[in-house]
Amino acid sequence: MLMSSTQPLAALENATEFVARHIGIAPEDEAHMLGAIGAASRDALIDAIVPPSIRRHQPMALPPAATEAQALAELKALAGRNQLLKSFIGQGYYGTHTPGVILRNILENPAWYTAYTPYQAEISQGRMEALVNFQTMVCDLTGMPIANASMLDEATAAAEAMTLAKRSVKSKSNRFVVAGDAHPQTIEVIQTRAAPLGIEVLLANSLEEWNQLMEGDYFAVLAQYPATSGRIDDLRADVDKAHAKQAAFIVATDLLALTLITPPGEWGADIVVGTTQRFGMPMGAGGPHAAFMACRDEFKRSLPGRLVGVSVDVHGKPAYRLALQTREQHIRREKATSNICTAQVLPAVVASMYAVYHGPEGLERIARRVASYTAILARGLAELGAPLREVPSFDTLSLHTAAATQAIVERAVSLGANLRVYFKEYLCISLDETTTRADVELLWKIFARDGQALPSFAAFEKGVEPLIPDGLRRSSDFLTHPVFNTHRSETAMLRYIRQLSDKDLALDRSMIPLGSCTMKLNATSEMIPITWPEFAQVHPFAPADQQQGYAELDKQLRDWLCQATGYAGISLQPNAGSQGEYAGLLAIKGWHASRGQSHRNVCLIPSSAHGTNPASAQMVGMQVVVTACDANGNVDMADLAAKCEQHSANLACIMITYPSTHGVFETQVKELCKLVHDHGGRVYVDGANMNALVGLAAPGSFGGDVSHLNLHKTFCIPHGGGGPGVGPVCVVEDLVPFLPGHATAGLAGGTGAISAAPLGNAAVLPISWMYIRMMGAQGLTLATETAILSANYISARLRDHYPTLYAGEHGHVAHECILDLRQFKESTGVMAEDVAKRLIDYGFHAPTLSFPVPNTLMVEPTESESLYELDRFVDAMIAIREEIRAIEQGRLPQDDNPLKNAPHTAETLLASEWAHPYSREAAAYPVAALRQSKYWCPVGRVDNVYGDRNLYCSCIPVDAYLS
Repeated sequence: MLMSSTQPLAALENATEFVARHIGIAPEDEAHMLGAIGAASRDALIDAIVPPSIRRHQPMALPPAATEAQALAELKALAGRNQLLKSFIGQGYYGTHTPGVILRNILENPAWYTAYTPYQAEISQGRMEALVNFQTMVCDLTGMPIANASMLDEATAAAEAMTLAKRSVKSKSNRFVVAGDAHPQTIEVIQTRAAPLGIEVLLANSLEEWNQLMEGDYFAVLAQYPATSGRIDDLRADVDKAHAKQAAFIVATDLLALTLITPPGEWGADIVVGTTQRFGMPMGAGGPHAAFMACRDEFKRSLPGRLVGVSVDVHGKPAYRLALQTREQHIRREKATSNICTAQVLPAVVASMYAVYHGPEGLERIARRVASYTAILARGLAELGAPLREVPSFDTLSLHTAAATQAIVERAVSLGANLRVYFKEYLCISLDETTTRADVELLWKIFARDGQALPSFAAFEKGVEPLIPDGLRRSSDFLTHPVFNTHRSETAMLRYIRQLSDKDLALDRSMIPLGSCTMKLNATSEMIPITWPEFAQVHPFAPADQQQGYAELDKQLRDWLCQATGYAGISLQPNAGSQGEYAGLLAIKGWHASRGQSHRNVCLIPSSAHGTNPASAQMVGMQVVVTACDANGNVDMADLAAKCEQHSANLACIMITYPSTHGVFETQVKELCKLVHDHGGRVYVDGANMNALVGLAAPGSFGGDVSHLNLHKTFCIPHGGGGPGVGPVCVVEDLVPFLPGHATAGLAGGTGAISAAPLGNAAVLPISWMYIRMMGAQGLTLATETAILSANYISARLRDHYPTLYAGEHGHVAHECILDLRQFKESTGVMAEDVAKRLIDYGFHAPTLSFPVPNTLMVEPTESESLYELDRFVDAMIAIREEIRAIEQGRLPQDDNPLKNAPHTAETLLASEWAHPYSREAAAYPVAALRQSKYWCPVGRVDNVYGDRNLYCSCIPVDAYLS
């Protein structure tokens, strides 16, 4: 059909093309959905759901929507303002080569980056195998018995190690000794974390201070190995001193160096942390990168973060699952050992695959080349008469350049290189995998005096040896498991990656209807810029004038997010929602302290809140007081008033989620904010459900003082299988001075650094920039309204089969609904978990299981799903209800039915014996559409209890495990 010739030019230019691509509901489908709900129009529906008292009256002041091509062109120009000098800064961040097969098939592959945290083990076997590879890699290289599945960054991993040691050792001291030669950003984050917990951090900035402090009183010690200046110390005697005091010895280390130097586990370290950034993840101005933590076996049940373990499925075959502390915040709340909810899964997968691809020989070859170049560089600098500090080192040299320091730095920049200033009168030079012979010669040129001949590379390279003493050289094997010694060709590696991704269910296969997690479209145009060199190859501590593109990106994104939230100031530094919560509570704490009211330490938290809320409050030293919810799931205002009165003198804040965790817009939220303010407290509004607010209401305008946002939810950064994320902290005007700073980067702030890098996970910020730029204010508002429409459509269509547990006064929900399955337990023995597992047979990831109410499913369809996909999910749920009815009516037994036996694997369906009272067809193809597209689950239902009782968290021979 030909288009009308009378169409205006603006329509032909199609500036809002992306809006229609992001929002899955076509205009012609909206009337059908509204009819099912019983609403006259979308406007009428929104008016009936969002309280008039909080509705915004002014649209967001954002640039008009741009096409995908226009937005990419604008961002490319912005990226071009970054200068890509060769950085020899080091300090925990290094150039690396991402193998093309990993770049294209993992980092740029939606089968990997759109997956959710592997809470549903049966549909996450591929990425969990990759994470077990990661854990094995870390254990092998560090020499430690157990490691977790990644941490947020090296600095926060070190801070978590500090608190792990505090709760694990016998020493009762409150003092923590830190080597001054640790990375400065690590020291800064440790100091930020220690202060609210009353831990005294003691810095040793010289050998004399170190020896003196090691003789004193402390519960743990942290040393960098190799040190930030490059020096490699023999720390064995210091470990003995710490252990004699019943204290822990923590080591921050470098995995590439550990292929050549003795691993900490072989000389008595208790906890080992670091980053895997140089295993294939670009620097990206600071992140995302997967940090790691490994520890003694005795500490494993207190280990923070995620831990992937081996269990068995119902058929007795090995299967992976999250072990021990899965979602422990939602169970232990303020007693949780950490507020970390997820990790850095996608970067951890990249790092593990880098080790799989290169293997032990490849990693050692890369490390030896780096170390050899470092030795050659040192010999040439010595020949030039440079003031080199001759100490054992792996990849970093330091020079005492005194008054000449700044002049040398400027000369380096003029020649296209960045060096690192250390303690004002020293320079550090770090080499890495990308270093070439020409780079070494460039460094010699920087230090050569006028007219001085450059050294000859050829004269040094024959018989070159790393600057590592024999006594510190590694002699033990590592990465001996077959997975690290098999996939050498690109063909083999490609097939291994594909084999793992085929086991998993991600957003590229079907809707992931998780409540509170907002699994929306991660558009390709949003993802393209993250691997542009102008963003990916920037060092986080490069001079500010070389990061003008990032600075402008940061400013624009903060301005746009302020428009969306109604807040006055935002920091993008927190690299996860949990860290944004933590930063927000520190801002509140700092504000009270500035007014001479440090005693205000009571944090009120409704019983329905996300588990990270009380965990974060505990981490900043606040006392958690739980307030009740009423029968409709709202905050019980009478109980809140009583608690405010009771704790008025010490009230610091309240933490609420809005819309509530129960999926409802609470009508009294403004009264709640006023009540807390009247008692001197501040209001923290958890931004987890911001996808129901953007364009309609702004927490900073209806009474919130602080919020964190999850850019990996509302603003389209992918979940990445459980990370990366970004958790900006947003505040009102009088709290702006208390936003995070970063002294290491020269950035002032009311609190210290929250993350290792000043911009946190900067490399993924272009994703949210692209999303907002392509949607515009109208598009973002339409997305919010469509998300609410879709949730109410599902709730309405399923009301006769599964009642929605909570609803507003007109019977509507917000952007998610809680389906009540509790009634089936008594009549059929069916639990919500059984429905979740049966949904796998229908090709769906389960909704959020048993949170916030046990034995329920919380569904959030998001605005990105089409009516076809919504109906496919509804039809699956109705079909499952019919299966439950068959149990109710006695047509199927309670202990042998499609729900209790789900998920069904192809292997069991093809077995010669089939003893169940339902057909193979009913198990595999419960609805006809599955015959055209069927996801086959690789394992049967996983035994969680067996996995915790028989904890294995690394690559092991299957026969040995099962025996």
